[in-house]
Amino acid sequence: MSSEHDRQFFDTFMIVLGALVAFTFFVYFLANSIGDRTQVRYNDENPLRAQLVAERLSPVAQVAVEGEAAPVTNPVDLVPEEPPALGPAAAVDGEAVYQSACFACHMAGIAGAPKFADVEVWAPRIARGLDALYANAINGYQGEQGVMPAKGGRADLSDEQVRAAVDHMVEAAQ
Repeated sequence: MSSEHDRQFFDTFMIVLGALVAFTFFVYFLANSIGDRTQVRYNDENPLRAQLVAERLSPVAQVAVEGEAAPVTNPVDLVPEEPPALGPAAAVDGEAVYQSACFACHMAGIAGAPKFADVEVWAPRIARGLDALYANAINGYQGEQGVMPAKGGRADLSDEQVRAAVDHMVEAAQ
């Protein structure tokens, strides 16, 4: 009886194992089929992706061999494009800086941050002067009123951008 019981267990186990393997293959092929009809086709038909691939596959340089026609190069493509310089004429958008860096703490009042446009909370800070507000925003502040990391924790911001964000918040609180 034990041998027959073992044989029955083995047969059942093999059937279950086979069904799980079949199910795994079914799910794999179903996922591939769906992926081929959606994401792969999107990537293949995307002109921006095709352009980026062509740029990555283009030769880095061309060799001029004596006696053959010189390779055509566009000197404009050889000069790297420089980002536009921020001069005095380019104004920094304080609202955009506020939305990208300051909003998280100053909208909810996290860590004692004065809430945006709260005249009552901002009044004593504004009374100390803009220079004090700028210094606290740029260098950071720790005191009984709260904690302010330097530049709101965004070291990538320039002092000018931080000042513009402070100006934006002060204007809203007046």
